Amino acid sequence: MSDRERLRQLDEKLRAARARQAPPPRADEHFSGAQHAWRMVIELVAGIGIGVGIGLGLDALFGTRPFLLVLFTLLGFAAGVNVMLRTAKELGAAPGAEAPPRVMDGKDADGGGRS
Repeated sequence: MSDRERLRQLDEKLRAARARQAPPPRADEHFSGAQHAWRMVIELVAGIGIGVGIGLGLDALFGTRPFLLVLFTLLGFAAGVNVMLRTAKELGAAPGAEAPPRVMDGKDADGGGRS
């Protein structure tokens, strides 16, 4: 018996043993639509809250009320929406599927152009 054959048999035995000892899936791993919606709402509110906090802090530091508060509130809102969209894309992807490559400045993540 060759080494490859022995390794293949060992691999099959290991897979079978792992399958027998694998714990059953937990019931709480299934998330409802409401849980996903709350996650997205919390992400949006967190972005706005962080923007408001930074804006208030910088306004107090520089005495520019309310300029930086408004600016960072809008930036926080934009960041929150961005995170929400990313979460929606993540939830919409099939389990185990790779995420589509990110496109930046008209080029793919690997540096090539769009085709």
